[in-house]
Amino acid sequence: MMASKISNVLLSVLFIVAGVNHFVSPEVYLMIMPPYLPWPLALVYLSGFFEVVGGVGVAIPGLRRAAGWGLIALLVAVLPANVHMLTHADQFPDIPYLALVVRLPLQALLIAWVWWVTVKQRDDCPQMENKL
Repeated sequence: MMASKISNVLLSVLFIVAGVNHFVSPEVYLMIMPPYLPWPLALVYLSGFFEVVGGVGVAIPGLRRAAGWGLIALLVAVLPANVHMLTHADQFPDIPYLALVVRLPLQALLIAWVWWVTVKQRDDCPQMENKL
């Protein structure tokens, strides 16, 4: 029970901080945006907005499940940026190649964590929905 609450808080804070960072340092995200996507700055802000909204949703029991599915969709949607970074590693000389490789399985782990915190726990213990 306590681990679940800690995981909820950590996940919520992670996405809120990451989302706010899209607005504070958009240039970081613009660098990793695949060139074939239109309106890169708008996409950076849009993804940041949805990270913040999703992070807030994770913190609210009645919204947690919907927020989780939204964050999973967002994590899948931004996967092309991670693939782009890996396939164009020469454009990111300050990032070790191993870090670019590890980003892909980490993305899968993050998706699993979001699912576990927001969806699976609700399925396992529906009576806990209002207590978490």
